[in-house]
Amino acid sequence: MDPWVSLDPPMPAGARARAGEPGGARELVTGALADGTKRGDVGGHLELAAALGAVVPRPASGSTATLWESLATLGAHDLQLARAVEPHLDALAILDEAGVAVAAGPGATWGVFAAEGPGVRLVARPDGERWLLEGTKPWCSLASHLSHALVTAWVDDRTRGLFALDLRDPAVRTGEHAERWVPRGLPDVVSTPIEVEGAAVTPVGAPGWYLERDGFAWGGIGVAAVWYGGAVGLARRLAQPVGRELDQVAHLHLGAVDQHLTASRAVLAEAAAVVDSGGVTGSAAAALATRVRSVVVASAEGVLAACEHALGPGPQVGDASYAAALADLRLYLRQHHAERDLAALGRQAEHEGPWWTTRSAT
Repeated sequence: MDPWVSLDPPMPAGARARAGEPGGARELVTGALADGTKRGDVGGHLELAAALGAVVPRPASGSTATLWESLATLGAHDLQLARAVEPHLDALAILDEAGVAVAAGPGATWGVFAAEGPGVRLVARPDGERWLLEGTKPWCSLASHLSHALVTAWVDDRTRGLFALDLRDPAVRTGEHAERWVPRGLPDVVSTPIEVEGAAVTPVGAPGWYLERDGFAWGGIGVAAVWYGGAVGLARRLAQPVGRELDQVAHLHLGAVDQHLTASRAVLAEAAAVVDSGGVTGSAAAALATRVRSVVVASAEGVLAACEHALGPGPQVGDASYAAALADLRLYLRQHHAERDLAALGRQAEHEGPWWTTRSAT
């Protein structure tokens, strides 16, 4: 079976889908999967990320669907692999969007560290023509494996800037407190704090730019493409269960899965076209990202439930790869802010929901 996860709608026999995958992205992704990727091989996953960075299209480049299909295909194969690749591609897209070149060297691998946590803070201060970082940044995924990262740091009490940081700098310490990492999903994608003591960094955009740019929305949809891929991977297991025939109840669950995945595929495909058109910016771009992510999360959670109901406990205790895929997707979906994001979407829709045709004068 072709592992490629397409966003194209199902085609009648003899019809032709979207032609050509720019830069060989499809060939590189499917070739890597055919050669075999080992779960937990973080180094190998990051090598693939570096290779993909040279060929996978950037968002809003005219080939956004190919980017998101690449991420979905990796997610369908192994969410840990996709979780390593996605931030690297996002970082490269951010640097391109900012027009900033960083001399990172061949084989550089990037993360994006923008989370905040209680009791710790990373601060940036100017030092002549350069900037220096001081403090602690929490929740830095794969920090001990990466060469570079884009990190947010406070430039004053209210505003954060984005900076390119060489994680190999002696002023950076990574990998502390790894013993606290005890997940059952994505167990090898370890997040730890990094401690920085005066590392020189390159500013990327003006203070506040990271969250204000349209690309922030496109990156969020890229994560949703990975979630979609994870759900597709589970659906493939349900459609071809080992050692059993699909009965009427299994067909019911598979029909529900098809319904969920069709919704996710449709909103991702539409979003890719909208992003490439350049017609949605600002608050509308943020609303688009929240809408797409919310649809994909609801669909993925529906797929999780259908697979568990249809297949029962057996494969969860007897099939390590299936149990891992369930746990990986559950944890990854929690990057979504659930009801908070739906409330934000509702506030936006109150004034400019895309399903309005007319508005009352009241």
